[in-house]
Parts: sequence; structure tokens; C-alpha cells
Amino acid sequence: MVSRIPDDAKLTGTHSSVVFSLHPQRVSVLTTIVFRAAIPDNDNIFFLLQALMSRILLLNKPYDVLCQFTDPQERPTLAEFIQEKGFYPAGRLDRDSEGMVLLTDDGALQHCIAHPKHKLPKTYWVQVEGEPDEMAMQQLRDGVTLKDGPTLPAKAERMAEPEIWPRNPPIRYRANIPTNWLALTITEGRNRQVRRMTAAIGYPTLRLIRHAIGPWQLEDLQPGEWREVPAKEVKAFTESCHRYSSRRIKQGKQGKRPAASPRPRLGRTKK
Repeated sequence: MVSRIPDDAKLTGTHSSVVFSLHPQRVSVLTTIVFRAAIPDNDNIFFLLQALMSRILLLNKPYDVLCQFTDPQERPTLAEFIQEKGFYPAGRLDRDSEGMVLLTDDGALQHCIAHPKHKLPKTYWVQVEGEPDEMAMQQLRDGVTLKDGPTLPAKAERMAEPEIWPRNPPIRYRANIPTNWLALTITEGRNRQVRRMTAAIGYPTLRLIRHAIGPWQLEDLQPGEWREVPAKEVKAFTESCHRYSSRRIKQGKQGKRPAASPRPRLGRTKK
């Protein structure tokens, strides 16, 4: 990991870019470097440089596993499946939910994936009790009012029952009530949001599987299995995060009001 700017680094900069030319043998691990650079016009700008070897792991989290690496109650955690050092989950997935969890060794990338402001889409396969009609599906698409406010519009479609692993323990079945599967894509990350959304329209969630986050899908991963995202995909995703952050910074600067002139201080008249 690069702990400081190497002595042989060449720094060139403009308002929009700063490039380090590093000796290829000197950089073994991709890391994030945050520093303050002085640009010729004397503006002080923070630059976030992403090294080229940040890593992302995709894990199919099994049911009844906590989305963390330690637990004082000794319940199952991610540590049973991920032995790679220095990785942390980007976002959470409830203990009673299954499916994709992204882990990364890069703090800035973790923030980009998990933070709601980036609106990274997440697709869930949802088994619900009952048969949602078109009116109920439209409610999901338009946004559902929950106790903590209305949700953003979502993509919601009916889907055939997927060919997936059995859950242990199995869901509860009631002989006189059918179940159906929905594909629901949201861009928020509220606590137990999908379950609350389907309950709000009258169709409780029985099973919840996160199938995709952003451009990545579970594909053939079985519960407890993981794979690493190819480096070129990580690089492309990192660059998109940085472009988004740069736009936000520029918008913030443009929206700032000019500083008000200080008011004259009124002193007492000497007699």
C-alpha cells in the first residue's frame, strides 16, 4: 500500500485532472491517496486518486448470516466465507435476506457503493404471499408511503419462479394462499425497505434475494461462494464514481453565495 507520495512520482495538474506517473514496480497494492495540491491559479483543490488495483468481491450471502465479520453472540458471520484480509461490506443485507453482498478493500469505493446519494440500483427477487394485481404493482413503481416517508419510484415486474437453491429453513407455506415472485429494483437503502414496501401494498415478503447491485449479478454463485470482479470493471466503476463526485463538487461551488461584506464596527464616541 502506498503510504506517501513516492519520491519518483511526477505530478502534473489542471483544474480537472492530476496524474501521477509511478514506477510500475513501486506500486503493488491499489489504494486511495487524498492530498491537497496547489494549482497555478492558487486554488487549493482536494484530489482523490484511485490506484489501479482496488478489489471488489461479490459474495452470495446465505440466509441467517450477519453482514459483518464479528459477532459477540457467535452467530454466523461473513468471516466464515471471506478469508481475504482488509475487506469490508459496502452496504448491508439483513440476516434473514439472501444474495449479493459487495466487499472492497478501498474505503472511498466502499462509500461510493453504499452511500444513497449515488443511487446505485439494487435488484431483488422477492417471493410474496398472494398474487399482486396491476394496481399493486403500479404502487411499487410510483412509490409507497412508509412511516419514514414515501419511497422513490421503483422498477417492479412479475417474474417466473427462479431456479435457485432451496432455503434452509424453508419459508412458511399456507395451502390456500399462493405465492408469487417479483423483480424489484430500488435506488435507496432504507432499513428493511423492500419488506416494508410489499407489506404496505398488502403482500408480505416470504423470501428476499438480492440478485444484482449496479452492473453486477449473482449469476451462478451458490450460497457462501464468492468471486472477484475483474480489474478493468473495477477501474471503470471507480472512474464513474469519481466523475459523479466531481460533478457534485462543481455544483456545490457554483451554488455558493458570495461572502457578505463585514459590517462596520460601531465604537463608542469618546467624550
